[in-house]
Amino acid sequence: MIADFEYFAPKTVEEALSLLSQYKEAKIIAGGQSLLVVLKQRLLTPEYLIDIKGISALDYINYDESKGLRVGALTLHRTIEKSPVIQKHFGVLSEMEKNLATIQTRNWGTIGGNLCHGDPAGDPASVLIALNANLKLASSAGERTISMEEFSKDYLEVDLKSGEMLIEIQVPTPPARTGTAYEKLMVMKGDMGIIGAAVSVTLSGKDGVCQDARIALGSAASIPLRAKEAEGKLMGKVLSDSLLIEAGEAAAAETDPPVDVHGSPEYRREMVKVFVRRVAQIALEKAKAA
Repeated sequence: MIADFEYFAPKTVEEALSLLSQYKEAKIIAGGQSLLVVLKQRLLTPEYLIDIKGISALDYINYDESKGLRVGALTLHRTIEKSPVIQKHFGVLSEMEKNLATIQTRNWGTIGGNLCHGDPAGDPASVLIALNANLKLASSAGERTISMEEFSKDYLEVDLKSGEMLIEIQVPTPPARTGTAYEKLMVMKGDMGIIGAAVSVTLSGKDGVCQDARIALGSAASIPLRAKEAEGKLMGKVLSDSLLIEAGEAAAAETDPPVDVHGSPEYRREMVKVFVRRVAQIALEKAKAA
């Protein structure tokens, strides 16, 4: 059973921030797909629950070529999946959403709630790290922006200070000749990833040399992990099968995988090698076609 709590349902960001300022130990609930499980297990027993699902001002998708993509924290997973703007300019986000849980979950769960839950097996965080995304956080004292890479601090722990809430996801427009891909190893379609890999590759216009690479891994550590040593294997070089294999091996060496019923750390490291190479190849083909 869930412990008793006092319930608030603000309709504006300002009202929500005021409540967060007043009730320091309050927890925010949006879709509740993750939080309700934690509450039922009594891993959290908050005295106050602030339901922000009714704040319509945080449900939007905007795109401008110079500013990039802006997604409100309360935008549904299903909305992101089906958005023509995202399908055209950030197709990897739409592709990722298709394997995020079930349609029922995507029809209610929010992108902001997923990110703030802080599960390293979650899909959006790794993809957003590969896309060099930032998050806008707000409190009664003002706003600040933090990179998606820096947002995760530990297992189920994110960089939200007292009184803060996530209000927007910001994704810059990728440079020309950039390709980004994501895949995960699943027991069944829609499951949390046993291993997930997101890779972004940017090629030079003349010789096809890799100008930039970003590799992010899910379920490979206590946070969504950026594999910088692996990225270094690709930078400044014309990408080949042997280089992608090297990058996969380097990425595996950077991981600190969990132990659970789905696989040992050794198994997960082997799968990191496979998925980094595979996903990097898909990203490379996308970059060549861009």
